[in-house]
Amino acid sequence: PQDDILHKELSVKKALKYAAKLRFPADTTAAEREARIDEVLRELKLDIHKEKKVTSLSGGQRKRVSVALELLTKPSLIFLDEPTSGLDPGMDRDVMKLLRDLADDGRTVLVVTHSVAELALCDKLLVMAPGGAVAYFGPPEEALNFFGYDTWADVFSAFENYRDYDWAGRWKGSQHYQMYAADIDAIAPQSVQVPPMQAMKPPKPQGWMSQFVTLVRRYTSVIASDKGFLALMVILPAVLGAVSLLIDPDRGLLPNPVNPRSGRIIPNGTATTVLLILAVGACFAGAANSVRELIKERVIYERERATGLSRSAYLMSKVFVLGMITVLQGLLVGVIGLSSREIPQEGLVLGKLTLLELSLPIMALGFTSMMFGLIISALVKTAEKTMPLLVMFAIIQVVFTGCLFALHGSIGANEFSYLMPSRWAVGAAGATLDFNRISPPETPGDNDPLWEHTVGAWSLDMAALIALGVICGFFVSRFLRRHEPEVMRK
Repeated sequence: PQDDILHKELSVKKALKYAAKLRFPADTTAAEREARIDEVLRELKLDIHKEKKVTSLSGGQRKRVSVALELLTKPSLIFLDEPTSGLDPGMDRDVMKLLRDLADDGRTVLVVTHSVAELALCDKLLVMAPGGAVAYFGPPEEALNFFGYDTWADVFSAFENYRDYDWAGRWKGSQHYQMYAADIDAIAPQSVQVPPMQAMKPPKPQGWMSQFVTLVRRYTSVIASDKGFLALMVILPAVLGAVSLLIDPDRGLLPNPVNPRSGRIIPNGTATTVLLILAVGACFAGAANSVRELIKERVIYERERATGLSRSAYLMSKVFVLGMITVLQGLLVGVIGLSSREIPQEGLVLGKLTLLELSLPIMALGFTSMMFGLIISALVKTAEKTMPLLVMFAIIQVVFTGCLFALHGSIGANEFSYLMPSRWAVGAAGATLDFNRISPPETPGDNDPLWEHTVGAWSLDMAALIALGVICGFFVSRFLRRHEPEVMRK
């Protein structure tokens, strides 16, 4: 592809190592993979750069690493789509010389390019006119003379200005067609000798678990190499949890006593406000972790999928690593935001572990929000579009927590809120805290069933929250399918 198919945070050798682990047959030993990687590095003169991060390499060197990825499996035919785009003339020459050396080593190399500076390095030149017609095929040094122009700029202008001209007819009626058309026919598919099917032993493919483990290790290495991202993953939930401590720091999260005059419970607005802040923090942190993960790797995924990568293994590696990070962030948000406040001594499900029981919905909310973030990342076409959608997602979660206004009994809004993970997470925590007593409805007896102080209500809220995450995973898988080669959409 035109874009570099590399994880730029990894070193050159580590990037090749993970690629080899994914692409080589399952019965290939580690020593064989290592030897092949070293061989390719030497062949492309990258051995002196093997410990450098890809991001620190020059444009031409990154192109070499992209070519190295493809050479690992010793292909006899290589297609390159504009490998010199964006490079200066010196790097353009270096890359084209590299491809010349690969061809001299016995490979067939086809290069699609708009750069005409180094065409003399090619054996044959195929010029396509508008519409895909063959306008010329033959030695590159004879092409300008064939078209009757002094420069390639004039040739391109002629294609644009005379789009209705029969360029293909001119080519077929020329002497060059008589001389070189046979070269095109010689590589027609029917002329290739294919071994009998029974004589071909297909390589043993990598198993699903092997791909999953390799992808998890690679993704973990990518994250670990980004120190700024690691720091942000700790600071973000810590700050979000600490913000809630500013809301009436001396107030607990227990129901207020009954007003002796009115006989009604005095609402505890602090409890709902604190839980609202913690829920929004978990939503934002979870979605922010994943909202760019698929779009930034789309080119890499498309290429690896074409080489046999399992879609489910790729998706599950993201879910596993990001899920672990997000769950730990949710725990941090819950512990910081709740540990200093007075909470019930005994929970509904975990007994004395009330703090953990209150943190579980926040952790599950972060995980489900992370899955929503993956949906956004799979849908958008550019990374810039993720931020507005992330903000919109967070705001919607704020509205439908049930903390700002009563959702129960609100026709339409209440039913729509069941699609929001924040509604179920606040419902589970509200069931533990008994929100129907903390924030009683205006109409006595019109309690929110999601806030009922029962094990059944807490279990329903948590089950619905997890189910939303599973449903999101299904949709992410379907959206990923759209970015795959047609032959892989199974």
